[in-house]
Amino acid sequence: MSELIKWTLDAIRDEGSLMSWMEERRVEWVPLLTSRIKYLLDGVTFIVICDEEREWFESYFLRNINRKDNARPILPFVSLKSLYPSLGEINSKEEISLLEDMLSIAFPNGFVYFYVGKSSSKISAIAKGKDDSYMWLFDEQAQNSFYLSSNDDMLDIKLLSLFRLFNKSIDAVLFGKVKI
Repeated sequence: MSELIKWTLDAIRDEGSLMSWMEERRVEWVPLLTSRIKYLLDGVTFIVICDEEREWFESYFLRNINRKDNARPILPFVSLKSLYPSLGEINSKEEISLLEDMLSIAFPNGFVYFYVGKSSSKISAIAKGKDDSYMWLFDEQAQNSFYLSSNDDMLDIKLLSLFRLFNKSIDAVLFGKVKI
């Protein structure tokens, strides 16, 4: 992991002043990222969920994670809304359990929720209820999450920067620049 921490610092510094806020936070970022990249390498599907205010980010993420100009294989990132359009109508733990049963059948190698949004959003309960979820969570510090503040004027820019760092980190691991 120390290799990835050093690589991450260099990647943050390469991005310039827009990403300088991440220099200290990389100590929180790297262990969580490392464990989730291992899931990716094991063939686990990442099911992307964003709260209503970040729907734009979900679209951006899914359009860019597997761009044609990437020199890597297509990675298993899918939108939960595309798999289950009635997502907004889930109101109970039973309904979440039924959804997870369907996802377990659809993804026999396993799946991980990748949630980006406010902790107060009703759909955040889906990701929070699964121990191995990966979350960029606003306004709450929780296990398996990277904390961000929804009141941050730079939040959208930080999300885009985090996507770039996340994407570059995957490349670094896949192409053997760092080991995890």
